[in-house]
Amino acid sequence: MIKAEWFYWLVGALFLVMAAQMAADRTNPKRFGTAAFWGLLGAGFVYSSWVVDKSAPAEPLGAAVLVMICLAAFGFTGRGKPRTTTTEERRASARKHGSKLFIPALTIPAVALVCAVLVPKLSFGGTPLLQKGSETILGLGVGAIVALVLAMVMLRDKKVAAPLHAGRSMLESMGWAMLLPQLLATLGTIFAVSGVGKQVGIITEAVLPHDSVLIAVVVYCVGMFLFTVIMGNGFAAFPVMTAAVGWPVLIEQANGNAPAILAIGMLCGFCGTLVTPMAANFNVVPAALLELKDQYGPIKAQLPTAVALLGCNIVIMAAFAF
Repeated sequence: MIKAEWFYWLVGALFLVMAAQMAADRTNPKRFGTAAFWGLLGAGFVYSSWVVDKSAPAEPLGAAVLVMICLAAFGFTGRGKPRTTTTEERRASARKHGSKLFIPALTIPAVALVCAVLVPKLSFGGTPLLQKGSETILGLGVGAIVALVLAMVMLRDKKVAAPLHAGRSMLESMGWAMLLPQLLATLGTIFAVSGVGKQVGIITEAVLPHDSVLIAVVVYCVGMFLFTVIMGNGFAAFPVMTAAVGWPVLIEQANGNAPAILAIGMLCGFCGTLVTPMAANFNVVPAALLELKDQYGPIKAQLPTAVALLGCNIVIMAAFAF
């Protein structure tokens, strides 16, 4: 049986190899800080296995996270010049292969879908091929490996180090922002467990006039927008604002249509995603990868659309959800 743990070990090993490359790269003036940041991340993937089975304490993981925060916050990470293809070589390859270059990328979700839907039905001697409950994450890993092999065959690149150098280049371009989605997801969990939504609900019910559905709609929609801006993720804001206003006020007190209110509420959260640097994978990482002069250019361009869509969502909810 293929275990999810093996996939995490592979990811950790890749980070450790890339960290070794970074430490040896003299073109990066901050090579040791950069290598330490990504090396700690890779070591965390491996060490976590012992934490999960309770054979090792969790405190070293927390200490590693604090060290990583210090390395990133005080500017100890930087960017080198990995040995990868030039811009001209990439343009020539794009002209030669055309749309076929998308095949490896599309292979990943296709393989993940097969692993999630069909492979769970396979077993050998009564033992499933993939660890039960982890078929999707394992499918993602298998898909990535298949896509890598496919890309190397298509491009006729026999150098095993080539994808490592290219991956390292992307890591250094994205920097610490690559980890922001995971940190924000953790923040959402902490908010939900600590009862932030319940406390916001108590305050909101004390302030809101009981007969004004329109004001409650505005509070819910704008709250979803603002919490998403703060937390960087609509799914993290959703349990907080829905527990505070959406369910108790709009659905139970005002007898609103639950599917409509919750769906439109999520759309209001997505409006916040458009205007927050906390949604790094949408707004910061693409700017870094495209090497835009203005890091916040995507947010500035998306701001008018986000505000207009938020207004439309408020009107739609008030008009059709009650």
